[in-house]
Amino acid sequence: MSVPQRRVPAAQRGTRSRRRTTLGGATAPGQARRLVAGGRPRHGSADLLGAGGPHPVELAGLLHEVTARLLTADTLQQALDRLASLIAGALPGATRCAVALISEGGPVTVAAAGSAGETSDRLQYAGGSGPGLEAARTRSLVTTDDLGTDERWPELAAAARGDGIGAVAAIPLDVRRAAVGALSICLGRPGAIGPDLLLTAMAVAGQAEVLLGELHRREALTEGAAVDRAVGVIIAQRGCGVQEAHRILRDSAQRLGLDQLAVAERLVAAATRDRDAGS
Repeated sequence: MSVPQRRVPAAQRGTRSRRRTTLGGATAPGQARRLVAGGRPRHGSADLLGAGGPHPVELAGLLHEVTARLLTADTLQQALDRLASLIAGALPGATRCAVALISEGGPVTVAAAGSAGETSDRLQYAGGSGPGLEAARTRSLVTTDDLGTDERWPELAAAARGDGIGAVAAIPLDVRRAAVGALSICLGRPGAIGPDLLLTAMAVAGQAEVLLGELHRREALTEGAAVDRAVGVIIAQRGCGVQEAHRILRDSAQRLGLDQLAVAERLVAAATRDRDAGS
């Protein structure tokens, strides 16, 4: 059964048509941008979201691209790199995107992409103070119209001006049972950050929280399986119990200055080579 077609007044049809063709700004003759190609939204281009605000189709396309890129990442760090790169290229006016995660008892994990802001980022995370870290700690939205003159972070002012960083919006991330952090969007010019950019960034942050949580769960399962295999190797080699094998693995990691996963993988790999050589 066919779906009845709803009549749309001519005036509204014209308005909708103009909105779709001007979302990305002025378009040269013969180069009109299509929002849908082959029945699916276009992804990955710098003009994905227009300066006039996020169109629902374009926002859905961006969230789809975030999901596809993050879920196909091999590691959590690769996922953060992909997220920063995608957002830095998709939001109008953005010159840098930085993603920071703080896990319990661990260092700050940072991924960033963009043409500016490297010095400002380095100072912020080295000094432990800045909009991104403030958003992570307070779990609230933090914005500044001009980082180069913001009295809350005077230590970043000179670097921000030198980097060409103006306004900054930092959206908190809460990766359940894993880490807290922030998604920071840096704009090249000072000025108030529009609600459309904030809406888009907050939608992306919400999607990223879920995806990063899933990636952390996968990594934990992988790490647990590798540690279990290494413990089995230690038990077989030394004839000790499970708790003693875990202690040996932990002590070995501390002595070598590596995490347990790296030591476990090396131990299992060495045992596999010895077994293959003796067969």
